[in-house]
Amino acid sequence: MSMIESVRKQLTPIHPEGYIFVAGFAIGSLILGSFSSTLFWIGAITTAWCAYFFRDPVRHTPLDDNLVVAPADGYVCSVGYFAAPAELGLSDQPMPRVSIFMSVFDCHVNRAPVAGRVTKIAYRPGAFVTADLDKASEKNERNGLVIDSGGGRLGVVQIAGFIARRIVCFVRQGELIGAGDRFGLIRFGSRVDVYLPGAARILVTAGSRAVAGETALAEFRSGAPPRNFKSG
Repeated sequence: MSMIESVRKQLTPIHPEGYIFVAGFAIGSLILGSFSSTLFWIGAITTAWCAYFFRDPVRHTPLDDNLVVAPADGYVCSVGYFAAPAELGLSDQPMPRVSIFMSVFDCHVNRAPVAGRVTKIAYRPGAFVTADLDKASEKNERNGLVIDSGGGRLGVVQIAGFIARRIVCFVRQGELIGAGDRFGLIRFGSRVDVYLPGAARILVTAGSRAVAGETALAEFRSGAPPRNFKSG
């Protein structure tokens, strides 16, 4: 393997959604550099951070219909029973919910927690309070998906944060999606809530770290056989 090939394998690709932002930061750095070398280096550092923010690393998702995997990178900021957003039409009773907060240093590409069909997509405008607060689930701008899976119906809600001002969803209603597939992205600090069927057993606790497409958040049943993995 050549040195160039080795370096290429070590580099994490940038998601296409980030190209325009990285280019904008880079151009801004060059403009600032015409006035001051100090300003150039500040711009260069922010450009590198922007590229890092929009990174889209390969993930290895367990192929197990029994598992619910994390839809986002970050820390689990809340675990408990909460009412799902009304627009999802899931239930009027509290459901098991796992919330993952993404800081500006976490990867912001969101991945499907289960395989199934996207039966509903519902967008709701709102405020931009800090995403790790419980009230963010009710007050903030959000985009929700309902996925019908072999283990039941799940709700996955992308929530904008204090800095975030754009939620991007890549899938459409009626589309089939695989566990670990990319379904969206939120720009600059945000949160994702997963509403689970009542019989699901949550496997994480508040404060633990999650990796999108890899960390098991919950399982539908115990005693499942050994699982395989897919990369993507």
